[in-house]
Amino acid sequence: MHDHSQKDNESSRRIGLVFFLNLIFTIIEFVGGVLTNSTAIMADAVHDLGDSLSIGSAWLLARWGRKTADSEFTYGYRRLTLFGAFLNSVVLIAGSMWVLSEAIPRLANPVMPVTEGMFALAILGVTVNGVAAYRLSKGTTLNEKVLNWHLLEDVLGWVAVLVVSIVLQFADWPILDPLLSVGFTLFIMFNVVRNLWTTGKLFLQAVPDRELHNKIRRTLLGIGGVSDVHHQHLWSLDGEHHVLTAHIVVDGEFDVDEYGVIKDGVAAALEQYGLSHTTIEIELKREFCRDEAAI
Repeated sequence: MHDHSQKDNESSRRIGLVFFLNLIFTIIEFVGGVLTNSTAIMADAVHDLGDSLSIGSAWLLARWGRKTADSEFTYGYRRLTLFGAFLNSVVLIAGSMWVLSEAIPRLANPVMPVTEGMFALAILGVTVNGVAAYRLSKGTTLNEKVLNWHLLEDVLGWVAVLVVSIVLQFADWPILDPLLSVGFTLFIMFNVVRNLWTTGKLFLQAVPDRELHNKIRRTLLGIGGVSDVHHQHLWSLDGEHHVLTAHIVVDGEFDVDEYGVIKDGVAAALEQYGLSHTTIEIELKREFCRDEAAI
């Protein structure tokens, strides 16, 4: 429990730092867009403002998600972080589609930007977003992974602006700006859609890891005296904290002492998986499983 709490605090600090970095840079970006008269930078500023709102909401949801369980939410509030990951994926896809709607028309009618201003802001953009992305890359939660795609999109975007600003100093090729924007936005959208699919499956209580599910089954069957495992269900609260329920069938008759041995064996066998919640029902071979008609 201490390890989970420490990881949660570290995750919250990382997301909080990234939020303030992103918000401050968004303000700088708006000012820079006005001073350089660059519509591309203004468009990116609007996109970053959406990112700031998403990161801020994810930060709050992650903090609320650490609330302890109560009589209404008996598993706690950790699924709020999963909701945050889902919300941010949707926002990022919508933002990417907006960027594409702005960039694609410019392929037919490219406009030469103010390259000196682009270069200066690109250096700052790569630095700020690079530091933020590096900080979040240390995170393991699904929420942090989705947010990291927000920042990766920004880093790649500013790298594209940097490259274009250098090239345009020597060549009259304004089409490079929208061309690179379309390329990296499509790349980001592909990965975010994949994360959104993962998040959606977890919302539907799909198995978070098939190999882990099968490995747990093999582990339970390997316990002395256990002859069968059924109604095994593995799902996740937030992509990181997993819940396991299962029925195990034991051979023959056994007394209270043997029952304790089986329970201790199950606890020891499952300890390696770091599961947040486990519910194991022990059945005799001759017993009728009351959940036989269940899913």
